Amino acid sequence: MLRKLAVFTVLLTLALPASLGGTENDDEANCGERKIVLKYLSKKYSEQPIAMGLAANGGLIEVLTSRKGLTFTIIVTMPEGDTCMVAAGEGWENLPDFLAQPQI
Repeated sequence: MLRKLAVFTVLLTLALPASLGGTENDDEANCGERKIVLKYLSKKYSEQPIAMGLAANGGLIEVLTSRKGLTFTIIVTMPEGDTCMVAAGEGWENLPDFLAQPQI
């Protein structure tokens, strides 16, 4: 699971609008204060957190999606406080709860 999330952080990055402290040409444009990033994603895409986990490096990884699953975003908040959007897309689909399934 951690490998899959690490791949997301390497493969995709997003540029946030200047209102989040950067521009598309700014290396830190995909990062900002967590409260502002969440507010932006909620207002622009109607996304809310649906899952979270702690990475080995101490980062809090969160998956956000819209109620209908039209869009999703993965963010990471580091212990120092910066929150960065590391992946985004369309067509989010929740899988059946693997904890309820018999282990193979």
